[in-house]
Amino acid sequence: MASTPPSNEAFLREVDEELRRDQLKRFGERWGRWLIVAVVAGLLAFGGWLWWQHGQTKKAEADGEVISQAFADLEQGREQGVEAKLKPLAESDSPAYRAISKLALASLKVNANDAKAAIAGYKAVAEDESLPKAYRDLALVRQTAIEYDTMKPQDVISRLKPLAVAGNPWFGSAGEMTAIAYLNLNKPDLAGPLFAAIAKDEGVPESIRQRAVQMAGVLGVDAVAEADGEKK
Repeated sequence: MASTPPSNEAFLREVDEELRRDQLKRFGERWGRWLIVAVVAGLLAFGGWLWWQHGQTKKAEADGEVISQAFADLEQGREQGVEAKLKPLAESDSPAYRAISKLALASLKVNANDAKAAIAGYKAVAEDESLPKAYRDLALVRQTAIEYDTMKPQDVISRLKPLAVAGNPWFGSAGEMTAIAYLNLNKPDLAGPLFAAIAKDEGVPESIRQRAVQMAGVLGVDAVAEADGEKK
């Protein structure tokens, strides 16, 4: 019995498969060695990345220990040697450690009554956009507190405007300085409500809230009554 001649579809499929085998063979002959090199290079790079990650983790842990010890020393009143410990961390790869170290170094200048150096330190942090915003805002508040008596009230208001709003982490300090600046501009109508807002913000430190209640009362705004009214 004569064999059935292959259909056009089967014939084309056989030709296609043979062509792919031939292409794969030539591809392997031409590029196989380079593929092996690429795979090995990739494995080496991945291993290097893992080693780097491990090194970074160990370094971060070591930096954290230095900062913890520095703050423990400060808490115990042992300032000698703290600056030397913190200075290298001011160049840390970690933005958080870098910011914390620079803020602590500026605080040391405050303790040493070196206002000029403290202002420069805080200003550097406040203007460094590579650092987390929370630290930059804190630096701006502290810088302003030191410079306050030499600044024009309107400059204080303009500088702290983004922070002197309810809900901001630094609302207490920024709002209080802003409200006093309003008073210095003879604008009690703006100062009173701001003091009242500070007084009823539970996120603000209690000492600042108590002062705000008193100041609001002096300006004719019953902050306590307003807060009680909101709770009802």
